Amino acid sequence: MTTATTATPDALEDLSAYVIGGRVSLACDEAGYESDCRTPAQGILDGIEAERIGFRRVFLSERWNLKEAGVILGAIAARTQRIDVASGIITTPARHPLHMAGMAATFQAAFGPRLVLGLGRGNSGWLHGAGLDMVGYRGLEDYLGVLRQLWRGETVSYDGPLGKFPQIQLEDVSDGFVAPPVWFGTLGQPVAARTAARGFDGVLLPPVFTPDATHTIVARLHEECRATGRDPASLRICQSVITAPDLDDIETRTLAHARAVTYLDAPGYGEMLVELNGWDMAPVRALREHQQFASMPTAVSDLSFHRRELLGPAALIPDDWMLASCAIGTVAECVAALRRFRAAGADEIVTYGSTPGQNAALAAAWRESSKDYGGQTKWPE
Repeated sequence: MTTATTATPDALEDLSAYVIGGRVSLACDEAGYESDCRTPAQGILDGIEAERIGFRRVFLSERWNLKEAGVILGAIAARTQRIDVASGIITTPARHPLHMAGMAATFQAAFGPRLVLGLGRGNSGWLHGAGLDMVGYRGLEDYLGVLRQLWRGETVSYDGPLGKFPQIQLEDVSDGFVAPPVWFGTLGQPVAARTAARGFDGVLLPPVFTPDATHTIVARLHEECRATGRDPASLRICQSVITAPDLDDIETRTLAHARAVTYLDAPGYGEMLVELNGWDMAPVRALREHQQFASMPTAVSDLSFHRRELLGPAALIPDDWMLASCAIGTVAECVAALRRFRAAGADEIVTYGSTPGQNAALAAAWRESSKDYGGQTKWPE
């Protein structure tokens, strides 16, 4: 049963929204901007508003703090009628396959086929601290295979990279059960692209890609699909994009530049982003040497600071990097920026950082522009 009673617009085919991106808090009394601080309860309300606005689905990236995906996505689904919900992503080592399969099956049984299960390999740093190991690509493929066997009602006996499961079964799954599509959250590097093409239903690409980077990864994913005899159109590719439509300079920099700090200062991850986007490592090296990080107790800034606390280091991020990889400025400028990602081959865009409500005018403008867009997906020569 849902509590929503008002009519909502038809879902946009290719525009979705993140809720409570980044770190969350129990209370936000001292927050200066709407996007500076969001609570789990506000995240649920954001999901309800996203349906009212007309977004296709909402995404939530799980964290082991106040962002457990099953709770928040389930609450959103219970209070809405139409909108799909997606985990983007759940780290596979965080859940036994039977637990993950059961969560998804319960969700579909309770709310209908509205779930997209987004999975990822995990972050080695926090997993090691939790006594868990990062899953390799073979393990990720095995995990996906076990989930699908369980959803088919099969009894699974497994001994491999995931561990040893002598006999596991998902009881009470009927013939009418609809298994959720499973997406892979990844940067789309060669092995990851091959893994996605071999079995996943979709791919979720992270923020701070330029359209050129999106084009490169889309081409790689499509090539891997063709290599396996798969129709590339059967793999849905969703690009996350930081959006700041008609927001002031400080909030925009908090959403874009400061969020980019948390990616670029991460060893390995930052290097991959720089290479993908064709950027220079010099600003990243200067960023990592910023005095604010000298006595940081964690390996990456995201675990020590909220993005609103990173405006000092964020000043080292070149503005042209953010203009190229984000949708900022007027609503019309944001629509034009997002269109470049669609033209680069992304099937779907998900707004990131700003709240669904802050993107209401952008969603309306996107709907209007889609009437003249004609489904263009060819990257300009």
